[in-house]
Amino acid sequence: MNLTSWTTVYVLAALTTAFVALTVWQWPRLARPGWAAVTARLVTIGATQLVTITTLFAAVNADYQFYGSWSDLFGSDSTAPAALTGTNSSGGVTGISNTHTALIQPGDASLLNHVSGVPTGPAAVNGRVESVRVVGRRTGAIDPAFVYLPPQYFQRAYARQRFPVIVAMSGYPGSIYNLAQHLRVWQYSQALTKEGKMQPTVIVEIRPTIAPPRDTECVNVPGGPQTETFLAKDLPEALKSAYRVGHSATAWGALGYSSGGTCALQLAMRDPHVYTSAAALSPDFQVKEDPTTGNLFGSGIARQRRIDSHNLFWRLKHLPVPQVSVLIAASKHGDEDIYPKAREFLRLAKPPLRTASINPDNGVHNFNTWTSEMPAALTWQSQQLIFPQDVLPRRTTKPAQGKPAVRAEGEPSPTATERRPTR
Repeated sequence: MNLTSWTTVYVLAALTTAFVALTVWQWPRLARPGWAAVTARLVTIGATQLVTITTLFAAVNADYQFYGSWSDLFGSDSTAPAALTGTNSSGGVTGISNTHTALIQPGDASLLNHVSGVPTGPAAVNGRVESVRVVGRRTGAIDPAFVYLPPQYFQRAYARQRFPVIVAMSGYPGSIYNLAQHLRVWQYSQALTKEGKMQPTVIVEIRPTIAPPRDTECVNVPGGPQTETFLAKDLPEALKSAYRVGHSATAWGALGYSSGGTCALQLAMRDPHVYTSAAALSPDFQVKEDPTTGNLFGSGIARQRRIDSHNLFWRLKHLPVPQVSVLIAASKHGDEDIYPKAREFLRLAKPPLRTASINPDNGVHNFNTWTSEMPAALTWQSQQLIFPQDVLPRRTTKPAQGKPAVRAEGEPSPTATERRPTR
């Protein structure tokens, strides 16, 4: 049974009912004195509690899709890399073989069945969403992702054009489903592009939790998961290998909510050569350890240095300020733990760091608040990204003497491909 299936929930609910009924039915027999009866009562109560809690977890997970599969829950996803054997003319994944070079693999397409608003029909009209797995060449991590390709990606006029990228990250223990179904990142992007408020952009939805169920908080853990390396090096490399996306950092932005927003800020401040903008919805400004993270910073004399380097207040006071753009969304009432810190961060920020903010009067730490902030965040981030000026090399045949070169089949004219879209 699939972990996200409601059939699983119904089976567990029936099992819970049976356990409760059996406990009530057998309780008179278990009420006798003696160690055997006491032990039986404890086992019965414990089993009933366990199956009840499991049912509640399954129901919440089926609704919010925190974990997509049993292997996802227990962190046992296959780590065997595969190879890309071909791409179609529009750059989408077309074939995978069991070799050791592919960085983008086909993912579980059934995940998209639970998402509303998935583009259908001609890709050149409505765009396309692909469910993939990203393989980290350096880290060995494998993470599921949704990749939204705008209609322009498939249009003749853009056939050689590379596109800007927004990497959208979920909170913990959230999944890419939350970004697609509840935050509706690519759906808003699609609508804003049609309205002329956003330039055509590739949207990549991914979770920063690369070693579930552990919360690695976008940190390279000493002797553990290398999350920052995965997001700052492996992910861009993988996407560039399979899609027509910009090679310059000016075409790359990070976006996230909650701990995903924290990660977006960390990436822009720590890796400005990769991400030149970050839109963070209800983020924190320093990485802290808790029971879900375990030891993130190791031990010894380097521990405090690692802690400080992930404290953005410390970085603003002690390190050179990066030339990036940052948007912070925090509600004045409802985000009381975050709003004062956001104001402090904005106060400390100095050029060349550019800042902006979204500050609703009311809004708690939930999807309703973040969804209301998403259109403004996407519009702002699109304004920070430069539509890549680089294009794919033109393929030509060597012309005979006195004859013009012949463009590759289906290749648009230079004037069509080099036209920069309006924002």
